[in-house]
Amino acid sequence: MANKVAVVGAGLVGSGWAIVFARAGLDVAVYDNSQVSLDNASKIIATNLKDLKHFDLIDDYSEINTRISIEPLLKNAVEDVFYIQESVFETVDSKRDIFAQLDAVVTPEVIIGSSSSGIPASVFTDHVSCRSRALIAHPVNPPYLVPLVELVPAPWTNPEVVDQTYDFMKSIKQEPIRISREVEGFILNRLQGALLNEAWALFDEGYASIDDIDKTVAYGLGLRWSFMGPFETIDLNAPEGVADYARRLGPLYKAIAESRTDPKAWSRNLVARVEEERRGRLPAIDLQSRRAWRDRRLMALAAHKAHATRVID
Repeated sequence: MANKVAVVGAGLVGSGWAIVFARAGLDVAVYDNSQVSLDNASKIIATNLKDLKHFDLIDDYSEINTRISIEPLLKNAVEDVFYIQESVFETVDSKRDIFAQLDAVVTPEVIIGSSSSGIPASVFTDHVSCRSRALIAHPVNPPYLVPLVELVPAPWTNPEVVDQTYDFMKSIKQEPIRISREVEGFILNRLQGALLNEAWALFDEGYASIDDIDKTVAYGLGLRWSFMGPFETIDLNAPEGVADYARRLGPLYKAIAESRTDPKAWSRNLVARVEEERRGRLPAIDLQSRRAWRDRRLMALAAHKAHATRVID
């Protein structure tokens, strides 16, 4: 197998993917049609690699960084690659355009995964000859700290391509999941959306502040969810397991679901109220520093989980 991959789109997601691939020992060419984006990507990657080294999540910062090259020409970026991670701006037009460009320069065996977080591949690959080798490979940002990757085929994606992408993601220490067919929002955002919609509704109806709603997840649900999912959570939360839990609490969850039969959009007024409360908690000028704090906390958690797995499991 070749040892080179390409990342097309040098934003935060694309830069994160570059770290994932280079950390796994692959040579990575990062392409973007904006030189400013490429320059920013170089700085972001260098900073994040230094942070990863600080938390002992990588061994050699400079060696990993040297595997990543910045390439302003698409044709050069995808030369001799076996896999491409498309991470351009999340619009149908942008993705259709870049896939048309890729179709003109890729070789017949190259797999193209899209970082699309909600747009299905069938919407932007129907016009290209490489469509049987294209699929969604949706990461969680930043992908070098949160390993989940959703693999979603289009109706015309070759099943072998899904298998190959699954094996590839496992080989670079990501955690791929297979979604059997396209569904709006895929799995992660549908689950996240259910929680978000309820959070917005509870705030809108005056039951709690957004700070207390956030604490409910950060100091409650999120602690368990950081190492196990909802089905395992409830399986362990009843004396006789998941069926026992369903008998005990199924009626409650049915009643909760039925209380939300008329979901409402996040209105302009509601968004303004949430924005006001959040900016009171975190001024806009501090957003970037808080994102850096989030990433360092994720690094500390990743380091802890790696150690805990060795000690506990």
